[in-house]
Amino acid sequence: MFLVKALLSGGSGSGHGGSLARGLGGLLTGGHGGNLGGLVGGLVNLISEAAAQYNPEPPPPPHHHFTNVEAYESEEIRQFRRLFAQLAGDDMEVCATELRDILNKVVSRHQDLKTDGFSLDTCRSMVAVMDSDTNGKLGFEEFKYLWNNIKKWQCVYKQYDADQSGTVGRAQLPGALKAAGFHLNEQLCQVIVRRYAHEDGSMDFNNFISCLVRLDSMFRAFKSLDRDGNGQIKMTIEDWLQLTMYS
Repeated sequence: MFLVKALLSGGSGSGHGGSLARGLGGLLTGGHGGNLGGLVGGLVNLISEAAAQYNPEPPPPPHHHFTNVEAYESEEIRQFRRLFAQLAGDDMEVCATELRDILNKVVSRHQDLKTDGFSLDTCRSMVAVMDSDTNGKLGFEEFKYLWNNIKKWQCVYKQYDADQSGTVGRAQLPGALKAAGFHLNEQLCQVIVRRYAHEDGSMDFNNFISCLVRLDSMFRAFKSLDRDGNGQIKMTIEDWLQLTMYS
């Protein structure tokens, strides 16, 4: 919850799923103690350097009642609301399992991605970094923000999977991350490869999107906490655990 509060503050089933998939498919065209301190400090420094160059989209607004449709909304967004309502049900929120089902229905219609779809663990991570009230579900604005990022990043993925092998190769990965908006140095790229890539350094669609969702959320959290803009943050151990464990 600490992470999502930081993101939102900015410092400054299945039957419905099928129809939503069709609609979204049409719209688809983030001693030992000393060693640990040094490791954490090093990673924070790497993120600080990269965060200075990352300019994400504005975060989703806090929860509003679903019926409060803003006057400025386009017809596309109104259609998106109607499709979301078909999936979400009475509570107007989607859990990780529902998110996985609908996203996999959508990506299955895009054979050029050559993917088996998103894992439940990936969708749990997506929900966790966007879940403003820690109830394990996403509201409409959160879902729309996530979907817009996935729609944008899948275009990058297809561009850098030039041989249509179903993965982005190790040599192409830095360029793909940069095209997605993340200017990372070689050391941080190596950390990402160890965490998200296969043994040969390639990254499939599920891991590519999972990695970008995490990068987006962590950079947002860092920027919101770095109120002075000096590339440094300070937090308690409780805040650190909330930031890292539910994400």
